[in-house]
Amino acid sequence: MLVFAVNAVPPVATTNTSEEIVAIAAIPARYEATRLPGKPLLDIAGRTMIEHVYNRAAQATRISRVLVAADDSRIVDAVHSFGGDAYMTSQSHRSGSDRLAELLHKLECDIVVNVQCDEPLIEPALIDALVNSIAHTPAAHIATAYSNIEEEELQDPNTVKVVLDQHGYALYFSRAPIPGGSHRSAGKHRPVSHKHIGVYAYRRSALLELAHIKPTPLECQEDLEQLRALESGYRIITIETQTPSMGIDTIGDLEKVRRYISNGAHA
Repeated sequence: MLVFAVNAVPPVATTNTSEEIVAIAAIPARYEATRLPGKPLLDIAGRTMIEHVYNRAAQATRISRVLVAADDSRIVDAVHSFGGDAYMTSQSHRSGSDRLAELLHKLECDIVVNVQCDEPLIEPALIDALVNSIAHTPAAHIATAYSNIEEEELQDPNTVKVVLDQHGYALYFSRAPIPGGSHRSAGKHRPVSHKHIGVYAYRRSALLELAHIKPTPLECQEDLEQLRALESGYRIITIETQTPSMGIDTIGDLEKVRRYISNGAHA
């Protein structure tokens, strides 16, 4: 297998027709979250968070299989208890994509969708759209999503921002407000950054290659694993979604999602 150096530019990707594409959804799950320990197993309306995410991913029509890549046997046991597919992976992985790459050596697929374990309201249609996007964009190695950003979210480091080129490819991701602007342009323009939605569709080969690249300077500075791909020359196509992200990073997020699901917004 060819492994690219950090500064090397990978070749343009190739793809089969969408009918031939085999896509799976994989959910990396880490037990020791800093702010919410045991996050995948937190209760939401009588089910664990990981069960909600798993069930939503399983509703995607372009996905042939859903599995969980966990770092703790408690997560594996919880997934097996509701009939899901889960595997133990090393506890040493720095990122979720690295965790998935460990399993990919054992799996046959063309595309793997990395679904975050703290997105219990992930839209199955968004997963399908990402698979379709990368299947029909030969130059892309990864596909991800964005939505409109609110003014208060620009200053929130928990909200990841993305700026795009004129063809919809990601230029940069940051926890800080981007672009920075200047005193001359302040207040004169609408924000041109977007709110990044943390779900990715990878070509199998790209994910395996990225796992062999050491964490890069911008990735470490921002604590955003997708920057490793950009720094290494991989192209990330984006699609827009009108459905707001409701990822869970804090107790406040958890309570909001609990109320949302308890009110019957999602099964």
